Parts: sequence; structure tokens; C-alpha cells
Amino acid sequence: MRELGRHLVAELWGCQENLNNPEAIRKALVEAVKKAGATLIDVHVHTFNPHGVSGVAVIAESHISLHTWPEHGYVALDVFTCGEKVVPEAAFEVFRELFRPQRTHLIEIKRGVQI
Repeated sequence: MRELGRHLVAELWGCQENLNNPEAIRKALVEAVKKAGATLIDVHVHTFNPHGVSGVAVIAESHISLHTWPEHGYVALDVFTCGEKVVPEAAFEVFRELFRPQRTHLIEIKRGVQI
């Protein structure tokens, strides 16, 4: 059986910019959905006190979510998509441009594969 979805799990370290900028993160979530060729349903961004932001874009094809730790220069990012037309790597590139990390680690999980 072919997979039902692709789930990119990304870690971004040494991030240089926008870790505590909820508006930039909101705009990037919307842009990531467009670049990936997905269908946006809703976006929610929450700012923590004293710092950190979590955001999620719910898409018809699943979701894109992230959590920032400005004090560590770190972002955890998930891009989970289903269907054959969506390109999750394009969404990842939007966040690489937004946060400008020194290094990244990307894992792809094939979802829905029967073993």
C-alpha cells in the first residue's frame, strides 16, 4: 500500500530571526501553505510569556505546526500532508528563510503505511 501522507519533522537550531514574532510566524504559516500547494482552513498563533510562540495552520491535507524557544534559538516544526499534489518541502523552506537557522535536521515519516 502506498502511504496516506508524508510527515516532515524538522528541528532548526541557531535560529537568527523572528523566534518571538507572532505576526511574522502567522504570515509564514499562510505563505508555507500556499508554497506547498495546500488548502488553508485556519491559522492560530499563540505567544507565551515571557517568550516563545506556537502556531498551527490547519489545512485540508492535515497541518503545519511549530513551537519556538527563543532562549535556545530553537524551532520544532511539523509539516504533515496527505495527497499527491502537496509539496511539504516547500513549506519547510519558508521557515528556513524566516528563522535563518545555522543548522537543521529533517526526518520524513511515511504515514498510513501498513506493516
